[in-house]
Amino acid sequence: MNEVAEVTRFLAAHPPFTGLDDQQLAAIAATVEERTFAEGEIVLVEDGTPASVFYVIASGAVALVHEEEVIDILEPGEAFGHPSLLTGLAPTFTVRAHEPTRCYVLGRDAALAALGRPAGVDFVAQSMRERLTRTGHTVHALPDLGTVRVPDLISRPPLFCESTTTIRAAAESMTEHGVSAILVRVGERLCIVADADLRARVVGGDIGRESEVSLVARDAVSVGTDQLAVDAVVDMLESGVDHLVVEDRHGEVRGIVSATDLMGFETWSPFALRHAALRAHDEDELVRVSAGLRRLFLALLAAGLPPLDVGRVLTLQLDSLRMRLIDFSIARLGPAPVSWAWLVLGSAARREFTLGSDQENALAYADSGGDPAVDAYFAGLAQDVNAGLERCGFTPDLNGVLARNSQWRMGESAWIKVFRDCLSEPDNSHLIRATVSFDFRHASGGLEIVPPLIGVIREAPNHPGFLRQLGRTAADPTPPLRFPRAFAVDRDGKLDIKRRGIIPIVNFARFHAIASGVTISATVDRLEAAAESGALEHEVADGVAEAFEIVTRIRLQHHAARIEAGEAIDNMVDPEALPPVARRELREAFRVVAHAQKRLANYLPQGL
Repeated sequence: MNEVAEVTRFLAAHPPFTGLDDQQLAAIAATVEERTFAEGEIVLVEDGTPASVFYVIASGAVALVHEEEVIDILEPGEAFGHPSLLTGLAPTFTVRAHEPTRCYVLGRDAALAALGRPAGVDFVAQSMRERLTRTGHTVHALPDLGTVRVPDLISRPPLFCESTTTIRAAAESMTEHGVSAILVRVGERLCIVADADLRARVVGGDIGRESEVSLVARDAVSVGTDQLAVDAVVDMLESGVDHLVVEDRHGEVRGIVSATDLMGFETWSPFALRHAALRAHDEDELVRVSAGLRRLFLALLAAGLPPLDVGRVLTLQLDSLRMRLIDFSIARLGPAPVSWAWLVLGSAARREFTLGSDQENALAYADSGGDPAVDAYFAGLAQDVNAGLERCGFTPDLNGVLARNSQWRMGESAWIKVFRDCLSEPDNSHLIRATVSFDFRHASGGLEIVPPLIGVIREAPNHPGFLRQLGRTAADPTPPLRFPRAFAVDRDGKLDIKRRGIIPIVNFARFHAIASGVTISATVDRLEAAAESGALEHEVADGVAEAFEIVTRIRLQHHAARIEAGEAIDNMVDPEALPPVARRELREAFRVVAHAQKRLANYLPQGL
């Protein structure tokens, strides 16, 4: 195949070129230049010189970067440079080669020939909107951990010894407990002995190992439990020490924080973890990076981040891992034969992901006339990504809602038909599929699948049979309460806070949003939009939203307790083990939801 024919074939498989005829494609392909970029090379600069050409990625990948944060990774078949080219304005993003990359480059006239048609206009509008939306979600999901306090960095209880303990015994105790410092009471003074002291004064000095440890002890520098980690760094530098003792307001020692703890806490911030994921060289390294998610999660809670923001941070981290897994798979399989879209479903689509959530995803690709080789390619891609996410600690959905399963991986027309069948034939199987797939988010790939699928969802208000069935999913699974004050728990005294607490609220918000023609996915956003449209009273929407935050917070605190206890994360909460205030809040949250569901149940028989 000659060069022009190869370029023509490639462009024909990807938007915005898919609607052009053979003659138009050949004319554009004849003008194409090929450019290569080394890993890390800058192609366009944010707020820099406007783009003069239109780039289509032939192989490799580029990162869209805003204020040093990666907003998206563009894969083969995706394009960039068009907003700046068309407007004459500076680029909105820095574009950097994520790996060795080859691009087909179109001049202004050739670009306008593709972008000036209706399909091209749709491509421009959709890509610009999606990238700006992702920018907002990325920035808001990367909070500053400058609010982390020193006690949050304590990993072990403080280790003490007597002033008469020998240096040898003190060193052995430090080694046994895996700590770098030990505390000594010398009269009324609180003193400390660190590894560095032993090396300087015993190993390299003239004090014997059988001498009393008090001979090498020095006065401890203490900070309070309200001290911020960033401020403690300054205190440590000014004092010339490498350990700080943390004391509460009663003078009780809570623990010791080392320079390594303080200097290293930024390495497990949301920024650092995400950057490490996007720079991982292979899947094994990515798995090692993902191990830091639990520590990040605990840091987010300790920093007092609101529970819904925690979900957004975890979702973004999941997105980063998935993007890199897609890179690895495409590098192994080669460029995709047609344009495609990776869809995240469920809690990840709503940006409410937790460490107790399953991975749920799907894959759509451009119609290919039933070519089995096309589906075989995407089956391989899906298998790679699903398996990689599982290695990173994300449990596959128990019901098989995974892109590697053929019922969740299909062509564009098949997906549109599935969505339409959910509305027109709302039997149990279609209803279950709707409750999962109608919460979707386009996460990667260049296929413009969002507009047609959203268009189908907007038709839901015209299908009362579907809405009635969807309403039942929102009204029937009532929260676990028994009259007058007890929780309805399982035989072991626990309740599944995801199934019986989170899901009823998610179903309630989904119904009111879809019934109102609202197509956003986040639960609280759905409630607010339904209230603004008049479909839901503001008081009810606000109450259910507050209940959702309470239930989510208790769920996350349960996850944290399981992690700290070294146990597997689950959603089985014992209400009686909760602090009294949390127990009252949970009970009241369930009552609010039950009241809202009762109002909905009274409304449903009227035929909507």
